[in-house]
Amino acid sequence: MLSQLTIQSFAIVQFLELEFHQGMTTITGETGAGKSIAIDALGLCLGSRADANMVRVGTEKAEVNARFNLNDTPHAQNWLKSNDLEDSLSDNSECLLRRIITKEGRSRAYINSTPVPLSQLKSLGQLLVNIHGQHAHQSLLKNEIQLAIIDDYANHNSLLQKVKDTYQGWHFLNKQLKQQILNQQEKQARKQLLEYQIIELDEFALNENEFQNIEQEHKRLANSGTLQEACQVSLNQLTDGEEFDSLSLLRKSISLLSAQMEHDINLETIVSNLQEAVIQIEETSYELRHFNDNLELDPEQFQALEKRMSDALTLARKHHVPPESLYNHHQKLAKEYKQLNNSEAQIEQLTADLQQAEADYFTHACKLSQSRLRYAKEISKKVSKSIQTLNMESGQFHVALTQNEGKQLSPLGIDSIEFQISTNAGQSLQELGKVASGGELSRIGLAIQVIISQHISTPTLIFDEVDVGISGATAAVVGKLLRSLGENTQILCVTHLPQVAGNGHQQMFVDKHNDGKTTNTTMVKLNNKTRINELARLLGGNTITERTLANAQELLIQ
Repeated sequence: MLSQLTIQSFAIVQFLELEFHQGMTTITGETGAGKSIAIDALGLCLGSRADANMVRVGTEKAEVNARFNLNDTPHAQNWLKSNDLEDSLSDNSECLLRRIITKEGRSRAYINSTPVPLSQLKSLGQLLVNIHGQHAHQSLLKNEIQLAIIDDYANHNSLLQKVKDTYQGWHFLNKQLKQQILNQQEKQARKQLLEYQIIELDEFALNENEFQNIEQEHKRLANSGTLQEACQVSLNQLTDGEEFDSLSLLRKSISLLSAQMEHDINLETIVSNLQEAVIQIEETSYELRHFNDNLELDPEQFQALEKRMSDALTLARKHHVPPESLYNHHQKLAKEYKQLNNSEAQIEQLTADLQQAEADYFTHACKLSQSRLRYAKEISKKVSKSIQTLNMESGQFHVALTQNEGKQLSPLGIDSIEFQISTNAGQSLQELGKVASGGELSRIGLAIQVIISQHISTPTLIFDEVDVGISGATAAVVGKLLRSLGENTQILCVTHLPQVAGNGHQQMFVDKHNDGKTTNTTMVKLNNKTRINELARLLGGNTITERTLANAQELLIQ
């Protein structure tokens, strides 16, 4: 439950520090005093959208802190634990939410002093507080809101998620299938082009790395004359010279130095190195002679090689790729052609998968629909009974559900819904928006909100002027209804009705002060005496008499 709320430099609030308790707390004040300002500030801590206009004029930033007691909120404790956001100092029995908005409109959010994205603040906030706004009854006319009411009451989270998941799977496959069919004609034209190109490349049949080998061999054969000449000159210089060659000179040096080794033994190493050089030259000369003998030019081979190379270059230019990449290009086109051949099989497979996905969707959607129908009957009885206590003695409320299996699939299921009402005895049920007046709509909305709240495990419920359009004896019933709800749940109720305010376990008064330069809103807890005065003001306006005070005393539930 909410235990403390601190507001600083927010809108027309300079500073507020509020303590909250279990039970029903009513909030009253003059019109325009800012009775809902604490609710708006709390909304920031729960992940509501921030705006620079929320920052008090003349200040740098607005800051709101909300402290919650989690002793009776295991879902929130588990959420904090799973997100590593526990408060070690409080043994996870408390949680502090903090929101800061700068005058430039930038926002920062914290959970237990740890910076968090707004999505996490919203996720945790849904487990801590449920806010019912003053215009909530107007949304009762929307079909998606009506479905949400049934799902909230029946706790359909798991069933609804399965329907949404199977819908997403069906939607994805349906989109893929449509795209495949749409591209079929375009793929056919591409397939014909690929078929022509692949036949041409198959006929040429270039092997991997063949062009590089052809290019190297062509270069060798084209320069064979120069190579032979260079080889012959080198052989003459090494071993085959008529007058002298390197080998002969080395042998003469070895003979000359060997004869001098008896005079100096250090020549032995030099002679040994020269002998190794002789061996190297002899081996090199042998390899060079073998290389030279195999350099004979074959004109037919050269011509065939030149044609192969020319054809490869022509094909490469035609396909707009480097000749070295022609083989890989061929393989790429063949792979694409194979994939296009499989497109019809893919369409068949997608069609089968789509049918299965649709069957899975309807399996879960029908389960959801059956559960909705059961809970719709239950909520119809409870709302009918509740509105009969709210000055609609003959009122009958009915939730009409019909399945639309033939219509387009929806992530919300296969149900069409309509809230129906009969306000007078003997009158047939009709659509809510066509029959109910504004006041009746408010009472029906309030009855639904209270009934739904009894099924939600959220520890704090906020009703922000949900009693608009209600007065007199009906207001007294509403007050008792909210008070009974507050016996087991923390209730914060912003109201302008004394009959509702008097039912609170505690009451706060909102006041606005203006010194001619600045405006400031304050909120204080009332004691029994000040509560009676405030209830008298709500009853009689600014003129408070002994009679209004007596009436106020009667309205105050101790």
